[in-house]
Amino acid sequence: MAILVMEEHVDFGYLKEALQLTDGNLGSHLRALEEASYLQVEKRFVGRRPNTRYKATPAGKAAFQQHLDALENLILKSRNAE
Repeated sequence: MAILVMEEHVDFGYLKEALQLTDGNLGSHLRALEEASYLQVEKRFVGRRPNTRYKATPAGKAAFQQHLDALENLILKSRNAE
């Protein structure tokens, strides 16, 4: 989600290379995010080649921010406990 939040659109090949995942592994993660309505999928052709790209939805961006906030709170609590 971090990559999707930072970029307007990201294609499958870029995500695969950046995350160093197999097609199947990346595909299953992307399907789960799509089912949760955290990303939109756009299938198109670039020239004659199929291209699938992804975009974070407002719900996905909000959920990612909540996740970051929760991690930050955990870190702060851990530091205060020392």
